Amino acid sequence: MTLYQVKPAFQALLRPLMFWLYRQRIVANHVTLAALALSAIAGAMLFFFPRPGLFMLLPIVLFIRMALNALDGMLARECGQQSRAGAILNEAGDVISDIALYLPFIMLPESSAALVLVMLFCAMMTEFCGVLAQTVGGTRSYAGPLGKSDRALLFGAWALGLALWPPLCGWNNIVWGAATALLIWTAINRCRSALRPEAVK
Repeated sequence: MTLYQVKPAFQALLRPLMFWLYRQRIVANHVTLAALALSAIAGAMLFFFPRPGLFMLLPIVLFIRMALNALDGMLARECGQQSRAGAILNEAGDVISDIALYLPFIMLPESSAALVLVMLFCAMMTEFCGVLAQTVGGTRSYAGPLGKSDRALLFGAWALGLALWPPLCGWNNIVWGAATALLIWTAINRCRSALRPEAVK
C-alpha cells in the first residue's frame, strides 16, 4: 500500500483546476517546470539558511509540488499534451526536485553527510528502477514502500516535527538510515515487478 494508490481521488479534486489551466493555455510542461522551479528555490533557501524552524516550509512545498505533478500528468493525458520531451522532463524533474528538497537535510545538526548522500542516491535509484521496469515490461513501476509520494509524506512530516521541536535533530540519522533501507526495498520491488511473467510483453 502506497500513497500512489490514492492518486485517483486526489486527481478528481484537482480536475476543475486542470480545466482552468487548459483554458488559460497552460500546458503540461509549463506545470512541470513550475514544480521544478519551486523545488529549486525552496531547496536553496533551506540549504543556505538551515534553521530547523524554517523547515516548516518543506511540507507546504511538498504538497504544492505533489499537486503540480498530478496536474501536469492530467494535462498530458486528458488534454492531448503527451510528448517525448514532456516524459523526459517529468522524469528528470522529479529526480532533480527530490535532490533539491532533501539535500538541505545534510546541513541540519546531527545529520551525517554520508548517510544523507546515500539516501539521496537510493531515492534516485528507485526512480531509475521504475523507468527500467517500463523499459523491460512496458509499464512504469510505482511499487513501494517508499515511492515519491511516500517520501514526500515521510520527509514532510519529519521536517514539520523538526520545525516544531528542534531537539528531534538528534534522531536525524536514525530516520535517514530507516529511509535508506525502505528505498532499497522499493528499488528491489520495482525491479521485481518487471520480472513477473505478466509484465513481459
